[in-house]
Amino acid sequence: MIDWDKNVIGPTVGVFGEPVSYAPKVGAVFALNGIFDEAYQEVDLSGGTAVMSVTPVLGVRTADCLQPPKQGDHLTILRTGATYVVKKPEPDSHGSILLKLNYLSP
Repeated sequence: MIDWDKNVIGPTVGVFGEPVSYAPKVGAVFALNGIFDEAYQEVDLSGGTAVMSVTPVLGVRTADCLQPPKQGDHLTILRTGATYVVKKPEPDSHGSILLKLNYLSP
């Protein structure tokens, strides 16, 4: 059995992660590391016209979260100072959560 958190997710966040200040709607602010990306996705407009859109995301280890991330929580990427709100947390079955974000401020 593969220990995904120990052998894959933890080391990946350790190498590619960056410091984040996480502010849940309820509870204390806490620090964690996450892998931030301004992921591109194709959006299909009616009529078959497609455009590219940026959807910022942050990948975090479930074990690093003091409480489960929820829609409406805020976070700040410390490297840039940019603040985001969690649009949708998407946990997987291996011990990580992909947080889909909306940009709030620089």
